[in-house]
Amino acid sequence: MIRKIIHVDMDAFYASVEQRDNPDYRGKPLVVGGRPEKRGAVAAASYEARRYGIHSAMPARTAVQLCPTLIFVKPRFEVYKAVSQQIRRIFLSYTNLVEPLSLDEAYLDVTENKRGIPSAIAIARAIKQDILQDTGLTASAGISINKFLAKIASGMDKPDGLYLIAPDQVEPFVAVLPIEKFHGVGAVTAKKFKALGIHTGADLRRWPQADLVARFGKIGHYYARVSRGQDDRPVNPNRIRKSIGAEQSFSIDLVKLEDMVDKLQDIAGQVASRLAQQNRWGHTLTLKVKYADYQQMTRSRTLNAPITKAETLFDLGRSLLLAHLDSTNAVRLLGLAVANLTGPDLPYRQLELPLFSTAADSGALNAQGLNP
Repeated sequence: MIRKIIHVDMDAFYASVEQRDNPDYRGKPLVVGGRPEKRGAVAAASYEARRYGIHSAMPARTAVQLCPTLIFVKPRFEVYKAVSQQIRRIFLSYTNLVEPLSLDEAYLDVTENKRGIPSAIAIARAIKQDILQDTGLTASAGISINKFLAKIASGMDKPDGLYLIAPDQVEPFVAVLPIEKFHGVGAVTAKKFKALGIHTGADLRRWPQADLVARFGKIGHYYARVSRGQDDRPVNPNRIRKSIGAEQSFSIDLVKLEDMVDKLQDIAGQVASRLAQQNRWGHTLTLKVKYADYQQMTRSRTLNAPITKAETLFDLGRSLLLAHLDSTNAVRLLGLAVANLTGPDLPYRQLELPLFSTAADSGALNAQGLNP
């Protein structure tokens, strides 16, 4: 049976909630996050702000330089959670196979649904209408035969979009898809692909799976499958995240320690926001450093006390950075991730975590899902 998968992604969720609740904010460039004087970061940007090049995870001081009239709003996570629960109830009225990814996006498997509606497009359209009616917010929906394609589809026509990749469209769609649009391919990996002459899905498909594995490791299996539009991952309503983190690549490699510390503080703020967003806390912090020569170092520290606040994240991350940084090498990426997650609905189980120092060891850490 061909599956019918929908990926629903709310449009600029935090910012849209703030504009909904405060008429003075409507139609104006707005970001949710910390203010520039407090070295904050952008958690979400309204579409008006995005026209200035402002995006999530951007330092607030950079955002205000791009748009001096930018409105900064402090996050109200309890409000966002309440709205998210409203949206979740709408999803569950159509299917029990709902896999939340965050407060503002989820996968739904509607192959067999509670309302007996045969058309996934009709279901997606109805869900969008229900969300608008119940919350006053717009959502974008992508529909296709698997999770990989549905997620790409939801971003094709934002905001308030509805996009279908039908079974007979899969191969031609993926063939012309730019490599940086593939879910799971970041800026660094995209650069590596392009250096190999891989610019589109068609280019990727021409590489044998064995060669992709030899070049990129186990993830090469994934690249080979999605280059053909294949993804057999089920929609899992019981999915539990192993870690919550954030990382930032730099267009210019960092050489000065004070610059690295500044960036680390921004990243700590992002991770704290994501922990609060998902009502989670953890006990293990991992610092990730990628150097200019692409060598990678990770270091972890586990506490008995829960890690939740940006200040704690920053202090731990800074101490790991100061203790283990190779000061002779420039830094191209920094990241922080919190693992051993728990929350109101999860038990806490401490994992045994060694300290890692080599690229090979970092791969082992990735396998445990502890890297950002």
